[in-house]
Amino acid sequence: MALVPHNRAPNTIRRGDNYRPPLPSREGRRQFETYDSSLISQVLFIDESHDDRPYDPTPISLKHILQAAEIILSHVNSPDIHSNVSGSAVTADSHEDALEHHASPSTLHESNGVPSSIFIAISCKLFTKKWLTGEDDNKKNIALGILYAVHQYDWQEKVVLVLGTFAVKNGELWLVAQLYSTYALAKEIGKLEQLPELLERAETDLKSKFEAYNNLVKAVLRVTKLIIRLQELRCDPYSTTELESTTNSTDVHIATAVYWTIWSLVVAASHFVGITGMGPDYKMEEWELSFSIQKLESIHSDLEETINSLFDAIQRKKDDEALAAIAYILENPHVDNMKPLKVLFFKDDQPALYDCYRKRRVSIGLLKGKVVILFLTDLNILHENEYMIVQHMYVEKRHEPMKPESQYEVVWVPIVDTWTEDKYERFERIRNCMEWYSVYLPSVVSPTVIRYIRKEDKWNFVKKPLLVVMDPQGKIVHTNAVHMMCVFGSIAFPFNKNREDVLWEEETWRIKLVADSIDENLISWITERKYICLYGGEDIKWIRSFTRAARSVAWEAGIRLELLYVGKRKATEKVVKNIMRIIQDENLSHTIEWQFISLFWTRLESMWESKGHQLQNKLKKSSQLGTTDYVAMKNDDAVMQGIISMLTFGSSDHGWALIGTGSAEMSKANGEHMLRSLREFNAWKTRHSELGFTPALNEYLAGVSKQAPHHCSSLMLPVTGVMPETVACAECGRIMERFNMFRCCTD
Repeated sequence: MALVPHNRAPNTIRRGDNYRPPLPSREGRRQFETYDSSLISQVLFIDESHDDRPYDPTPISLKHILQAAEIILSHVNSPDIHSNVSGSAVTADSHEDALEHHASPSTLHESNGVPSSIFIAISCKLFTKKWLTGEDDNKKNIALGILYAVHQYDWQEKVVLVLGTFAVKNGELWLVAQLYSTYALAKEIGKLEQLPELLERAETDLKSKFEAYNNLVKAVLRVTKLIIRLQELRCDPYSTTELESTTNSTDVHIATAVYWTIWSLVVAASHFVGITGMGPDYKMEEWELSFSIQKLESIHSDLEETINSLFDAIQRKKDDEALAAIAYILENPHVDNMKPLKVLFFKDDQPALYDCYRKRRVSIGLLKGKVVILFLTDLNILHENEYMIVQHMYVEKRHEPMKPESQYEVVWVPIVDTWTEDKYERFERIRNCMEWYSVYLPSVVSPTVIRYIRKEDKWNFVKKPLLVVMDPQGKIVHTNAVHMMCVFGSIAFPFNKNREDVLWEEETWRIKLVADSIDENLISWITERKYICLYGGEDIKWIRSFTRAARSVAWEAGIRLELLYVGKRKATEKVVKNIMRIIQDENLSHTIEWQFISLFWTRLESMWESKGHQLQNKLKKSSQLGTTDYVAMKNDDAVMQGIISMLTFGSSDHGWALIGTGSAEMSKANGEHMLRSLREFNAWKTRHSELGFTPALNEYLAGVSKQAPHHCSSLMLPVTGVMPETVACAECGRIMERFNMFRCCTD
């Protein structure tokens, strides 16, 4: 055929006059796998020879050659390439339209930079008749000869040059076939090439041969694209030798893929010439095609794995650098908070926030120079205690916007791993229930920022809501101020750790700290210097006995006493509401509203966490104190001991009580000891006259506790806070045994 050059490739691969690459011995056509090691050594040796050349190879446009080859082969391999066998399927006009499409003025001025000498050299080897001998070693020699012809080029360029040469030879034949019925020149060439007979049999006798051949060409294209992709990744500035060592992307891996891709093109070229030159008489080596495709599929799979591994490693390196840059910006002060806020919230230069109160999109510029509280949550938020805390504080802020402690803003930042349409609709519904700011779209928070937010040694967001505080200079001054806000409210402004430490240094264990404003009557009771008794539990029998005994003792002792039921920690709603109904019906005492029961105990948990951090900070500031000193400090701290006592009481179903005035000393005990002490008031009545009610009650409770048999107390602490190594029992002082507990819900 005129399309197939008759010149033979030389028997040796030249590299100077004395170069003779060693070849493996032939052990059978199905033993190609055993040759890989020695073959790839030769391939690497040939590639390394370009280091000795005193000049650089002619630069080529890899993209344009690959694009041209793919266009050519797509026309050749498409199902309707033989549709013009009868003569009129392709008209001159349609052909000209196709040429115009692929050769527009812009593309005509582009040069692929392909050196014609290289294409000629490859073509002479690729379409040689040497493979007609049926010798498998001949195909290896041809593939190695081609590799030497392109040895000065990079790996991906080698493959694309060979693929381009192969595509041109394919395209020449089928271009004549496409124009056969419309152009006289093509018709005469086609006659000499016996195209009519070939085209007539393309859909019959030769169909299976063409299909097998086309499948091999498609496999070559797929692997070629991956070779290019892998080489691009290896040239990425973030790709280093150390990074590649964690993947399979070695020179041996690339060399293997390049060799077998070129070898498969040699196989494809041999079958192309065989089919088009000999027609139905050509005996196709099906095992050879099958082996080539299987080999390429295996290489494709390996390359994909390597590419994914290297891409992930590069991406991790980029993410780590981006994370470090974000950390630097967020953890250091600036002139104002604009730069850190832009790092946190950015969306195509569009306003990134949403004013939930006024229902409009706004710019982060509104937050300039203010304390900003980042409210980090998932989408299960509306019934969380943290939401109630923010809501309560924001109502107070709106009522008195000019107060110094009102100069802050809250921005809700939902953290969700995967967003769906349902989740987005839920996000909008929640946003419409708020009065503060929110991100306008979840996408304004980048994945790298979310990674920073979730990082354990940064903000450590997992599931529980966080209130992260940024000062007016853009520095993060508290990674979770929810506890200090829950305990102290707006007086904790500007919500940094120093302010938290100061507030705790000024605080004492008193009713005002414990009860705060959970009931509207508390402030007046404290102002009137009444005794206040907080009590709880779920034993209605004990509640009836205790409230009656307390009222009787108060009358006899001449004190004014108010009783307030505060339920139980992690209470069951049905049970506690039923108890509250009985208390109200029988006029046993005051009760707080159901929703405030949970808030009361949450606030005590927040006290434990906030106070624990304050003690730790105190320890860090004093270099003379050790770890054992922290335990002693905690055990000696009256506030911490009072908090632990209350949490211990709340962890039990049994009754308990705490009695005191606003800022004075308090009495606390479990229900059994407190009820017994009140019933035996006559035994310490004289001491009451001498010491006062609370000191005398505490003195008597101490004696009751010593006389009582050993008891069993439990304490549940949230794992998000400072977990102590040891905890002393709030009643007897013994070290409590430690257990782990997992809880799904509060009911």
